[in-house]
Amino acid sequence: MKISRIEGTALPMRGDDIDTDRIMPARYLRAITFEGLERHLFEDERAGSEAGDRAGRRHPFDDPRFGGASILLVNRNFGSGSSREHAPQALQRAGFRAIVGESFAEIFFGNSLMIGLPCVTASPDEVHELMERVEARPDLRLRIDLEAGTCEMDGFRCAITLPGHARAALVTGTWDTTGMLREKYEEVDQVAARLPYVAGF
Repeated sequence: MKISRIEGTALPMRGDDIDTDRIMPARYLRAITFEGLERHLFEDERAGSEAGDRAGRRHPFDDPRFGGASILLVNRNFGSGSSREHAPQALQRAGFRAIVGESFAEIFFGNSLMIGLPCVTASPDEVHELMERVEARPDLRLRIDLEAGTCEMDGFRCAITLPGHARAALVTGTWDTTGMLREKYEEVDQVAARLPYVAGF
């Protein structure tokens, strides 16, 4: 599947160095599949947040204003810590189709790319502006164009970046290696038939 443009409402998740232990608690790593992991995103810090803190603030993932958001806005070094792939899997299964942030941990970025979840960067000031606009108007739609390298929202436009190999993989669809094999399954089958360690049993 080719991914070049993503559009949707956004959810701002403020804070630097949000690690994968916070995103997906370790006790859920025992799951055999990734199904249902989205129900446990930020579970430990969301406990009881439906009622809000003393100032009435809820965890962003419990704030109904951001319900249905498909783009996540984050700050610096998002996805740091352990290499668990469960974190991007859960975010994608929760409906997120892209993440815009100041920077990402390298392994989190790679795990996200492998499942077609683009992680693009913008400057700290631009990320701050996007978050401010979303918090003021949660209904605003954000548009990401990977080929043009732009992000737009309500008249505000900024540049986004991601490594060339990642952009190429997303816009051409080569990130989806399983899908590529399925598209040419007959060729795969023919090659397998010639391999003694596959067909020789």
